[in-house]
Amino acid sequence: MIWLFIKQHLIWISFFIGLLVIWNLICMLDVGFAAVSIGYLNSVVILLFVLFLIARYFWERPNLKNILLHNSLHDVEIYRWDAYTRKVIELYREQSQQQMQVVQKIKFEKNEEQDELLAWVHEIKAPLTAMKLMIEQLEDYRARNQLEQEWLRLHLLVDRQLHQTRLQTLAEDNRLERVRLRTIVFKEIREFQTWCLEKGIGFQIDELEEVVLTDAKWLGFIIRQVLSNAIKYSPHDSEINVIVTRDTQEHILLKIKDVGPGIRPEDLPRIFKKSYTGTIGRETNIATGMGLYLAKRAATSLGIQLYVDSIYGQGTTVVLKFPMQNEYVQTFGM
Repeated sequence: MIWLFIKQHLIWISFFIGLLVIWNLICMLDVGFAAVSIGYLNSVVILLFVLFLIARYFWERPNLKNILLHNSLHDVEIYRWDAYTRKVIELYREQSQQQMQVVQKIKFEKNEEQDELLAWVHEIKAPLTAMKLMIEQLEDYRARNQLEQEWLRLHLLVDRQLHQTRLQTLAEDNRLERVRLRTIVFKEIREFQTWCLEKGIGFQIDELEEVVLTDAKWLGFIIRQVLSNAIKYSPHDSEINVIVTRDTQEHILLKIKDVGPGIRPEDLPRIFKKSYTGTIGRETNIATGMGLYLAKRAATSLGIQLYVDSIYGQGTTVVLKFPMQNEYVQTFGM
């Protein structure tokens, strides 16, 4: 408590000592004070000042007790807050570690599930290939045609599941190269040959000599989904037009147009949503709502704009707008 008092009055004490030093210097330099006892004067002044400090000490003692009590409580409070803060930080770290472990566990389980699904898809491809060879050896044309159609449906479902699983890692599973549109489009049309013959659907195709920079495998998947929908909803003995144009900015536009029932205006903004089948899909029960959804996701990942123009009752046109090469550079950092 005494030290606290001294610290609070340190300025007074310093002022007094300085004043005393100056007084002694004056007495030593001024001959008028030669007969005065400097030691006596110093002793009297120091004694008076000490008595003054003692009196002030007892006068301020209650306040000093309150200050010491407040400081001790404050120190305790700071200690408590520090302990609380440390506890909060420890709990936060434990929670972060637990969350990280849960995320890693979910990611590991998801990767395992994805690997198992991919393995199943690859396993089922073998019997599908064998079935295809057995169907081609049938002599009964009608039976062979019906079996080929059912095989095609099964093949498309397995293929869609395979690409849906791989779509999550499309950024790691793509190879950009120069692709001739004619090659991809004709390859996909041949896949649907049996189905088209059964419905009497023909194709009116442009020369398709344009070359685009994209991933051939994923572009084939996108065109496959679009052609599947076009054939599915086209009436018997009709045509599907495949043409290529350019817009005002010289983007290549691949258009696939059918003369089916078209899409209702209220359904058009939602056709790319997952599992959305639309009015016609609900009425016919032939739509899954996944084809255009997966095609849109794949197209977006490749920088391709996929959109649909349709007039209800007059048909539907699906457009693939390919980016320019400099836009690919900006998107993929080539």
